[in-house]
Amino acid sequence: MSGKEGLILQGCGGPLREWLNGVNGLLTESGILLDGSRFERASVFQHDGLTNLLFPFEGVKLDMGKLAMWRLQTHDQFGGTWLSDYVPNRLEGFTQAYSPQKPKMDLAGMDGNIYAILGNASMLLKEAGMREQIDEMFKRCETSGSYDEALSIISEYVDTELSAPPIEPKKTHKKKGKSAHER
Repeated sequence: MSGKEGLILQGCGGPLREWLNGVNGLLTESGILLDGSRFERASVFQHDGLTNLLFPFEGVKLDMGKLAMWRLQTHDQFGGTWLSDYVPNRLEGFTQAYSPQKPKMDLAGMDGNIYAILGNASMLLKEAGMREQIDEMFKRCETSGSYDEALSIISEYVDTELSAPPIEPKKTHKKKGKSAHER
């Protein structure tokens, strides 16, 4: 939920539906939920031995000034805080989405049989826990127009010599010959 905001209430035991109904009622009575808006969902999580609720602000019309005052006034009762305060201060920040590392495969020494190369790449993806990419890789290779294009597609899924960024050619500094004209 990085980049999103919500209200966290701490120490909330009991059924979630009761909390949703109760919080919606309190915030409607206080003039915080506007135009018949309601929290339709909340997330439950455990931290430091407490059951906490997260009420995301997406799709809810709120008077933020009134909500900020309500949160401060009821802090002793509900331990209310903003998601953007709670995560960095209590959970050490938002986690980054996990992206598995592409397995490495040397093309050198392969026999040039695209199906053998696909088989090796599939086995490596399976071992790396990336099974969902195997079918996608096969389908894309089947519709590729050439051996080189298929190799390029495989190199998107497994790390090969073709996956590396192109190396910039080094500039050479040749000495000028005797007949070179200098300015």
